[in-house]
Amino acid sequence: MQRFDVIILGGGLVGLSLAIALGRHGVSSAVIDPADPAGTLAPGFDGRVSAIASASWKLFEAIGVAPHLDGKICPIDRIWVSEGLSGGALDFTPDPDDGSMGYMIPNRDMRIGIEAAARLTSGITRFQPDSAVAVEREEHGVRVRLASGAALSGSLLVGAEGRGSPTRELAGIPVARWSYPHTALVTAIDHEVAHGNTAYEIFYPGGPFALLPMLPGTRSAIVWTVPTGHAPAYMKLPETALLAEAEKRMGSFLGAIKLAAPVQSYPLGYHRAARIVDRRLALVGDAAHGIHPIAGQGVNLGYRDAAALAEVIVEGMRIGLEPGDAQLLTRYQRWRALDSLSVTIMMDGLVRLFDVPGRPASLLRRTGLSAVQRLEPLKSRFMAEARGESGAKPRLLLGEAI
Repeated sequence: MQRFDVIILGGGLVGLSLAIALGRHGVSSAVIDPADPAGTLAPGFDGRVSAIASASWKLFEAIGVAPHLDGKICPIDRIWVSEGLSGGALDFTPDPDDGSMGYMIPNRDMRIGIEAAARLTSGITRFQPDSAVAVEREEHGVRVRLASGAALSGSLLVGAEGRGSPTRELAGIPVARWSYPHTALVTAIDHEVAHGNTAYEIFYPGGPFALLPMLPGTRSAIVWTVPTGHAPAYMKLPETALLAEAEKRMGSFLGAIKLAAPVQSYPLGYHRAARIVDRRLALVGDAAHGIHPIAGQGVNLGYRDAAALAEVIVEGMRIGLEPGDAQLLTRYQRWRALDSLSVTIMMDGLVRLFDVPGRPASLLRRTGLSAVQRLEPLKSRFMAEARGESGAKPRLLLGEAI
């Protein structure tokens, strides 16, 4: 039986980042995932682009992922939020000395960068493609038997398998969940006018239309939220008709546009686990919470989880505690509970607020946006949230080693 400090079920963006953070601080981990790494790095596996908050980028710098993303990221130097094309607007333009608010990275490039960093990090053993067929969490440790026949033991089990986490379900952890009547259409466009590293979030009653800056400066990703009942019709539109519909929502301020990537669709929903720990178990990322992509905070919440859990484990082991010690898991639960709850409630509230139809609701939203634009303290709070810099931050999110 092979022994590890931590056994991580799920080798996606968050699970593997956690393994790297632990490995760089001398904590051994086994990463188990049924997906073949070669398949997850294929061009067609995941066509999405993620907004990485500046705090998450500091995590990448601290654990050695950032150098592998050189030349792949586009900074977000400005965020423009508006109610339609002519309503009230929020213009988030930070002081240049404060750095970018975040970065846009294609998910495929991010996977490649994280994979490269993992290969250079000692203490990580990959079991891919493989899966757990039997898991025992006992008072004094964890035992996992894999489909390949391998037998593993450890002090802590981490569930990082995503929204449908079987580990969470087997632990009997209740989950609050609902589906939004929305589907996200995701693609990319090339346009005549440079985006100037600006992210645009344009709200409509049917769902927000987001334009996210990419490299080179005349390409942007689109995350277009539409009513789920309309999504099949949009997916069947010929390219010229689809672009015409997009131009209705974005206007012509970027000039002529053309598709730069296939259109993919993703159903949208919300879920949040009632707790993120159990005996010898911790949940991270989408296994713990999943939100609407309205402000691009989903994967950043996962990176915050990974940074906090890594700090709790490393500091605990330095004073002689095991990674699965109940005291450490309680600390992780308390640290992450308030932050994840506040962000998920805020994002859900925004979705519902901007989905209310009618002129009175539109007028209220425009007035609210204009008010926030004028109130500097409130505007600064929103900017801190966009950067991922609110609340008590783990040292990795400050770019520091633990």
